[in-house]
Amino acid sequence: MTFTVTYADRDGGGTCLRLTGELDMSTAPELNAAIDRLTAAGERHLLVDLSELSFCDSTGIAAFVRGDNQAAADGGWLRVTGASGRVERVLRLTGLAEVLSYEPDNTDPASQIVP
Repeated sequence: MTFTVTYADRDGGGTCLRLTGELDMSTAPELNAAIDRLTAAGERHLLVDLSELSFCDSTGIAAFVRGDNQAAADGGWLRVTGASGRVERVLRLTGLAEVLSYEPDNTDPASQIVP
């Protein structure tokens, strides 16, 4: 399955990243690169929509933690939302659901996603 990261500005500030497919050892660098680009451009508030993510392994979890640490270094945050099934279970089991203020219904459907 193909993995993609798309993102767009959110109404009220910040950026929404939408992940699709499987986040694992081979695809996590793509997410890290997107987060790096956004934080280098001064973005400090990142909402990551996981509603289309079907799988996440430990390298995906590490990418979320890395992204949150990177945003927090500049006074910001990374939040996740929209996870279901196995992805939601992994977030809850690892404790990231609480750490990253996971809110399942906090997506921003008004955002237009751009590559």
